[in-house]
Amino acid sequence: MKPSPLPVLEVARLRIAREGKVILKGVDWTVRAGEHWVLLGPNGSGKSSLLAALTGYFAPTAGRVTVLGETFGRSDWRELRRRIGLAGPSVAAMVQPSEQAVHVVAGGVDGVINLWRRPPAAVLARARRMLRQLKVGALATRPYGHLSQGERQRVLIARALIGRPALLILDEPCAGLDPAARADFLALLQRLPTVARGTSVVLVTHHVEEIVPVFTHALLLRNGSKLAAGTVAETMRGPLLAKLFGRPVALAKTRAGWSLRTR
Repeated sequence: MKPSPLPVLEVARLRIAREGKVILKGVDWTVRAGEHWVLLGPNGSGKSSLLAALTGYFAPTAGRVTVLGETFGRSDWRELRRRIGLAGPSVAAMVQPSEQAVHVVAGGVDGVINLWRRPPAAVLARARRMLRQLKVGALATRPYGHLSQGERQRVLIARALIGRPALLILDEPCAGLDPAARADFLALLQRLPTVARGTSVVLVTHHVEEIVPVFTHALLLRNGSKLAAGTVAETMRGPLLAKLFGRPVALAKTRAGWSLRTR
């Protein structure tokens, strides 16, 4: 019998405390190959801190964090970050407005932001192909600062994917998008497993409307603790989400995804 593959990520009894405040407490979570997860919770639930722990920017106070077979404290997390694709506000804030879109993407090969020299021709060719795959190939030479918010998000995802990561983390990717751009972006999310075959996707959000059908599982965080984890069918339930958001809700499922109204 073939051994089961190692989990893409595994968090065990994770506790994070800063300046006497407990941010995460006793969180267990496992993502396996072929799964695509949503990390869902209200503001202040601990999503950003869990994300920082996964990418090595927050050291656990207790517990264990293992990503792609490497355990925090025993491995060089700087090297591991090259195998994790990350697109979110922390990356966007560091990109210079004058940087060409194709150079933003090319920098993802080595985890570099704002290139100081022209990348090799082969890397630029890969970057242009990735932009075309995400339907923004015509923007290759446009400065990042001249792009719309939706275009910037696609460029950042292209940057995250160019290194062929085993894990892609999307941190609040729909923030700042107008309704039309948001609809276009959700359609892109649905296509991501085709664009990035073999890559597990983790979407960090507090909007159930962003949970398109491609996502298989969800982790619900509330007040720094795991409220629930499992398949989307198991976790997207009205009573659970009412507890998650702290008020009665009306949850509905459509062909396009989910909708939620608070009462």
